[in-house]
Amino acid sequence: MSRLLTILMLIALLAACKREPKPSLLTDTDEGYGSIADQSIDLADIEQAGELIAVTVNGPDTYYEYRNKGMGLQFLLAEAFANSLGLRLRIEVANDTAEMVAMLKEGRADLIACELPRELLKKNDVYACGANSEKGSWAVRKTSPELCAELDSWYGEPKRTEVLASMHNVSTNRFRQQRSQAVFYSKKSGIVSTYDALFFRASRMTGWDWKLLASQCYQESGFDPNAISWAGARGLMQIMPSTASGMGVSPDNLFDPETNIMTAARLINKLEGRFANIANPTERKKFVLAAYNGGYGHISDAMALTKKYGKNPYRWSDVSYFVQHLSEPHYYKDPVVKYGYMIGSETYHYVDAVMNRWTGYNSVLHNAMPKGVDLADYDNKERKNNRFSKQQNIVSKDDSLFHVKR
Repeated sequence: MSRLLTILMLIALLAACKREPKPSLLTDTDEGYGSIADQSIDLADIEQAGELIAVTVNGPDTYYEYRNKGMGLQFLLAEAFANSLGLRLRIEVANDTAEMVAMLKEGRADLIACELPRELLKKNDVYACGANSEKGSWAVRKTSPELCAELDSWYGEPKRTEVLASMHNVSTNRFRQQRSQAVFYSKKSGIVSTYDALFFRASRMTGWDWKLLASQCYQESGFDPNAISWAGARGLMQIMPSTASGMGVSPDNLFDPETNIMTAARLINKLEGRFANIANPTERKKFVLAAYNGGYGHISDAMALTKKYGKNPYRWSDVSYFVQHLSEPHYYKDPVVKYGYMIGSETYHYVDAVMNRWTGYNSVLHNAMPKGVDLADYDNKERKNNRFSKQQNIVSKDDSLFHVKR
């Protein structure tokens, strides 16, 4: 028996010796970073793929997102370069310089869109090319000489000045409020806007006061149904085309007041669900408004920071401090932050303005219904009574109340 076991063990050892090691995508280099076996990707390959991959870090001068739109000088320069070649730009965000260099050398990025010290680039055996300043230069692999030459040919001080001027115009337009109508269409008659009936209909979907929705709309567009922001947001409630498409609504229909307001109501409902763990309804509204303006991810980051620093992550007065300070490296580079830099002061003032205007509407209108709205029109026979509350009806998803043009 023991002889048989010995023979079996010898067979197993011989079989193990004959196995070839599994090939690894990464191999070690002298610099300690990994590298893909085939690093010969150059401009012709990138053009064939139709996509340029740039890596950078998060920050106000490099890359950040504002209302689902990329911003930052380095990102905008990379986007302009990609557009000049008829390519899509895909941006990847690294945690630090070491990760950017590693991603470039491993073939996970075509270029570093961040100005790094030239000595550092030379040490890591990559080409310095493209955008450059006193801080340093962009970089590509040495196996991408055509891409490097194209970058050097395209980039120049006039190009940098052009992009900086574009950024200045965007910054100026971002804070310019559109005021196509007054805060009240007719205070004496109790009419906030010509869209009050639609706000009331949306309020039945969201559970919000219709006057709060009117206040938000004024902050978004000044009651201008044809408003288009610098970022591409459209209509009364400034819905981004990508958001509309994700909700099954054609961006072409966002200038229709009914479609726009009802799409916003659906978005508000979605955000209400994401903040369902905030018990106080007034507090929850502030978080929803903040996420509507600044993005759910950034507000989640501010909540994470609030908790880390021992404050209440479900109280807006605590969270808003970190919202405002997410423009500072100390906070947006914190390990608990996932979505990076944001222009938090704008979101803070947005929430403050909407809530204060709502208070002003209530001081004049109190609990008034919109003019021309008959509650009976919303309480038709197709809706069932709610056995738990005489004041509420059960509304099906097919109810005409929820009809949105797609």
